[in-house]
Amino acid sequence: MPTESTCYQSVPQAILTASRVELTDIALNVLEGSLPSDIYGHCFTVGPVGSVDSGELPYLDGSPVFNGDGMVYRLDFDSSDTARITTRLAKTPCFYADRATHANNQYAPYRFQNHGLSRFSLALGMRNQLNTALLPFRSATDDRDRLLLTYDAGRPYEIDPLTLDVVTPVGSNQEWRPESSLLTPFLPVLTTAHPCFDPITHEILTVNYGRSPASFLETIPPLEAAAELPSVLAAWLEAIARLFRLELPFKFLLATLATLSADSWAFWLRQFEALTLIKMDDFVYLVRWDGEGDLERWRLVLPDGSPVKIHQSLHQIGITEHYVVLVDTAFSIGLAEVLNNPVPANQPLEREIRHLLAGAPSPDSVVYLVRREHLHHGQIPAKAELEAKVTAQKLVIPREVLHFAVDYDDAAGDRIRIHMGHVCASDAAEWLRDYDQLATDPSLSPPSRLKGMLLYETDISVLGRYDIDPHTGQILASQTLCQDPETWGVALYTFRDALPTVHQPQTVTQMYWYAGGLFPELLTEFVVNLFEDYRYRVVSVPELLHIVADNQGKPTCLFRLDTQSMAIADTYQFPCSLDASTQGYLINSPQFVPKVNSPADDPTAGYLICHVFEGDRPQIWIFDASHLSQGPVCKLDHPSLSFGFTLHTAWLPTLQPCPANYTIPAREDYEPLLAHKSQAIQALFDQEVFPHCDV
Repeated sequence: MPTESTCYQSVPQAILTASRVELTDIALNVLEGSLPSDIYGHCFTVGPVGSVDSGELPYLDGSPVFNGDGMVYRLDFDSSDTARITTRLAKTPCFYADRATHANNQYAPYRFQNHGLSRFSLALGMRNQLNTALLPFRSATDDRDRLLLTYDAGRPYEIDPLTLDVVTPVGSNQEWRPESSLLTPFLPVLTTAHPCFDPITHEILTVNYGRSPASFLETIPPLEAAAELPSVLAAWLEAIARLFRLELPFKFLLATLATLSADSWAFWLRQFEALTLIKMDDFVYLVRWDGEGDLERWRLVLPDGSPVKIHQSLHQIGITEHYVVLVDTAFSIGLAEVLNNPVPANQPLEREIRHLLAGAPSPDSVVYLVRREHLHHGQIPAKAELEAKVTAQKLVIPREVLHFAVDYDDAAGDRIRIHMGHVCASDAAEWLRDYDQLATDPSLSPPSRLKGMLLYETDISVLGRYDIDPHTGQILASQTLCQDPETWGVALYTFRDALPTVHQPQTVTQMYWYAGGLFPELLTEFVVNLFEDYRYRVVSVPELLHIVADNQGKPTCLFRLDTQSMAIADTYQFPCSLDASTQGYLINSPQFVPKVNSPADDPTAGYLICHVFEGDRPQIWIFDASHLSQGPVCKLDHPSLSFGFTLHTAWLPTLQPCPANYTIPAREDYEPLLAHKSQAIQALFDQEVFPHCDV
């Protein structure tokens, strides 16, 4: 399958380095080429930039790069010869609480701490870091584009496109159901980082869900296989007891642990919930918002009436004219991260818990389809109405997925077409640890500078197109593609009008994907063992290890997929390193920008804006979308611009301030949750949170 080639690959340091300094209207330098005269509008990108603990990225303690406050970057093309950039941190109420507890010893007992991909405080709750994606939208009465900033483990917030300031959450705390009954001010709310806006109906569709401990434990290996189960489980429970300050109640459990088998795991979970009062249930709500009023929701059930259960996440959802498409995606975040990593500073215990509990994501994608015409008379949680239910059709598509697109045209509700980028044999929730060893030589460790970096794939990725009968859940037709080297590490995509606010494209005919390639430094013994028995493997493990021998790998690629023929129509392959000691290239955050006055039905008449990392230099490259193979037409940078591992993007043709027709005042939102908290916590909100939020 893969071809023989020589390509030295070393991860560029720039992708792990990010500044928290906010920039205002900085003119970028043109490194090469020239800025196109027919590029216009405003390109938005978001990415994590560390926390108040780190001051910037990288984290010195090895926390994952994905865990961090969101920084929004806006690239403006409103001048014929200059591109300008403005950046702002996403300053939510929990941002101000995190900053105050870090800076003021008076609030030290309430400080947040990184637990894997999540940041958590026992007293205050879960941070909503707003570092993942953006969604342009308009209500039915709007005369301008508005913008949401999103995160998988927190409510979306509206931001002002002009100032980039955080304006308001979407929905009050009362309107969202938390993942657990842990009554902290900052509730652990699970949603999707990719809600959908329909410019025809002027409605946003999103989700609110929760996972019981039993649900996410189904994703880990059989516990009976772990010989060290009693001692490690005891240490894990003891660590959770200390985290939740429940050492005494756990003594009885720990004393009897050694006498029980792994079959008693469910019993232990029930005891955990009883002692901690942290009740966690399985639930999934489909949520609708019109941009102005209360949230409306429906609880999803299967045809037999049983509840829909999510085992991993709903990182992305999609919509067609008649259906909502939900996929249980290969990524996990939320309170499970806290429970799996209760004492981050205890590296030996973390290593044992990871070995015991880590399991590969499901190799299949579970899909749920909901008929949109059935979404009538939903529950209005702000008015404490009775729960409403709607039935979902379930189906399974082979191979895991993180990102996908759907055609809006669904043949009058009789056929749904889904375009998937299968991230084969990889786990987006795994990152490089201090104690990891290289897969090619377990006596060696990866470079210490890379700790916290996302671990890459252990097999070549696959692109898939699936036609589905939504009435039966049957796959009517499918076509897949994997191509060496283009589809190694397929990640994010873009296409023309991918996030529309006015014009709704009916079909997706040309998609632009980037693939991160294969980096030997990120191929660890742990992750290879995790996916050793991967069901749909194309490249065998011995062949994989042969590819990465002597620090060789696969190059980063940017390509255009013709979805009709399922063929790669155009490719740009980033340069490989000249030798094993030279850092290579990586790319993130592609965004399609149409050319001025280009025909709306031409899917290649535009430019691709990409964040590119070369050594320790972050850059912005601009490609002609119809001629990727010719390379970038322009490269931009600035000495003050350091953006690290950016994620998703959006584009707006013009900028206008956020309208003042919807707001959730912070004091009104949080005071019910503070009513029974200590005077010190109430003082924290009165002095350090509310004055910044309600202005």
